[in-house]
Amino acid sequence: MVSISHFFFNFFNQFNKFYKSSQFYDKKISKIYNTEIVYEPSPYLLSSLIKYQKKKIKIEDFSINEIWSQNNLPKKEFKNLHNFYWFFGLDLKSSKHIAQSVISKWISCNKRYNHRSWDFDVTAKRIIAWLSCHNLTYKESNEEYRESFNYIIQKQTNHLINEIEKSEQIEDKLVGCASIILVGLCYQNESRYLAFGSTILKKITKFTLDNYSFPKSRDIKQLTFYLKYLILIKEWFKESQNNVPEHIEETIYYLGQGYAFLSQNLETNFLFNGNNISNNSNFDNYLKQLGYTFKNESQDFGGYTVLKNKKMILTMDTGPSPNLKFSENYQAGALSFEIISNGKKLITNCGYFKKKKSHLNKLSKSTAAQSTLTIDDNSSCKFFKKGKFWLVQKDLKILKKNVIFEKTYWKINASHDGYLKKYNSIHEREIEFFPDQMAFLGLDKIIKKTKNNYKFDIRFHVEPNVKLMKTQDNKTILIELSDEGWKFTCENYDINIDNGLYFGNKNLYTENQNIFISGVSNNQIENIKWEIKRI
Repeated sequence: MVSISHFFFNFFNQFNKFYKSSQFYDKKISKIYNTEIVYEPSPYLLSSLIKYQKKKIKIEDFSINEIWSQNNLPKKEFKNLHNFYWFFGLDLKSSKHIAQSVISKWISCNKRYNHRSWDFDVTAKRIIAWLSCHNLTYKESNEEYRESFNYIIQKQTNHLINEIEKSEQIEDKLVGCASIILVGLCYQNESRYLAFGSTILKKITKFTLDNYSFPKSRDIKQLTFYLKYLILIKEWFKESQNNVPEHIEETIYYLGQGYAFLSQNLETNFLFNGNNISNNSNFDNYLKQLGYTFKNESQDFGGYTVLKNKKMILTMDTGPSPNLKFSENYQAGALSFEIISNGKKLITNCGYFKKKKSHLNKLSKSTAAQSTLTIDDNSSCKFFKKGKFWLVQKDLKILKKNVIFEKTYWKINASHDGYLKKYNSIHEREIEFFPDQMAFLGLDKIIKKTKNNYKFDIRFHVEPNVKLMKTQDNKTILIELSDEGWKFTCENYDINIDNGLYFGNKNLYTENQNIFISGVSNNQIENIKWEIKRI
């Protein structure tokens, strides 16, 4: 059965490639509508998405005659070359004639579809780059060049319209929508491009965002990505003096709530569900320049609980696992938590290794890489492999949640059913914080529905630069956090220090350490108490 389905899958892919390379498809996407650009978008509107180089380069520095003959480039370099985002790094004093000759040469070599240079994401970004860099790509050009430019822009857009529903990656769909909408604004084509792009954008956001416009994936990085592109699209509408669709305004408002809650002005990155360390200061400045102000005073949003004062932040993943359709980057860290003291991570999760082909990707998704409880070295979610992705096989549910936030007392209490099916057990976690004493009291409770015994571990990961040392009486672990000292203790259970891997920086890893409590659960209700206190 598997071989038959695999055969038909390969057959369909081959047929699809053949069809898109055919004259029939070329004719289908070759119809263009308007031939004059009426809106010229400002390049600076993309500054939240493009890393501009401080030192601009001149297009004269490139080997113009050889640039499109480099067909054996690695995939990433090929994409970076053909998406033309490198145009944003060009000095505006570069020769327009040479820049336009580069584009003419590209059109000559790639005027018909081929699966590499017309890749969906590459094509969408190329359109955005060409139209946004109009000072180099369009200004002071001759009529023959403009005809060719307008033709290939709309031909590529027609291709995006044909392919956008088939694209697998949500992020690619969003970039595709932005590209189609931009073409509609630039060429004043309401009926074809603008209406289609806006409708698909509304469909995508409705499908991928929950009722509060938080990503159903619970991916913090994806939330920021959505916000950046929705704001970019809104600013294009405003700059071109078109009315901004209401659904775009509304989505930006709620995405902004999520961004303010988890990212803005916190001076830290929470390492939950696909997130890595990133610097949002440029994006925050971008928002400020454009007049965007987001506020969210909630303690709970998007399945995350964040309690904070001027010195301390306590955050916990108190949300369910996403549906398998949105679980590509989900990490099995139910009730995992992080503590930030004076801007420094005291307790962290390990972060995420995004490269799907690496075994480190699956390792970083495991519960052992999060600061929470594992049973018999099993994760709280079971993953299965589909293509190159590890997806959640069965949803994990949060059974209860209670949050108290007062000046002198904080508490987060929650439980989940991730271990219910295999071990007939529920994990409940309670963390209390007493600001006056600078002490965190933790209780991890294992509640069994049937009598059974098994091994458990609770891990507390620290960043690579944090030092751990066990005292001679084996009852305390000292934590050296820069100029702060903390101690970790646990009643009635063994505590030790173990080595691990830290993936906080994107697609990199380094060694770190973790404190772990280990034991065998013999009781119907196992109460594991621990404390982290400043000394």
